[in-house]
Amino acid sequence: MTERADDAQFTITRIFDAPRELVWRAWTASADAAEWWHPRGIEIKGGTVDVDVRPGGRYAYTMVNPADGAEYPTTGVYREVDPPKRLVFTWASPGEPDDTAPLITVELRELDGDRTEMLFHLRGVAGRPGDEDVYDGWDSAFDLLVEQLTARAR
Repeated sequence: MTERADDAQFTITRIFDAPRELVWRAWTASADAAEWWHPRGIEIKGGTVDVDVRPGGRYAYTMVNPADGAEYPTTGVYREVDPPKRLVFTWASPGEPDDTAPLITVELRELDGDRTEMLFHLRGVAGRPGDEDVYDGWDSAFDLLVEQLTARAR
């Protein structure tokens, strides 16, 4: 079972060969997000990605496991939006209270050569490389994001 506590948290840092605006769009445009907001082997259920990227705005999407049809709906509220540098939002299942939901912070920093450093921090859920759970799921999703950004940058 995934540990959820105030002290449970993890960070993933990635460097993308893509400009910061392109990485920002991948996080904030429904069509872009639908391509990678899931680990490899899981899919986004068609028509379920909805984003309202503004403080107090909500997002929602549903992942589905094609092997067994299991669905994983996810929703949250944007707390901070500072384009194209920083997003802070809750991450929960529908019906869970927003004030106690895990909190995700995404910071994007421009690097030389049209590259972007992304710092992804999730507070409220424990994770570590090799956990075959939340950390590995996000890490796999970021692999898909790399593929999407590479295709868009061509």
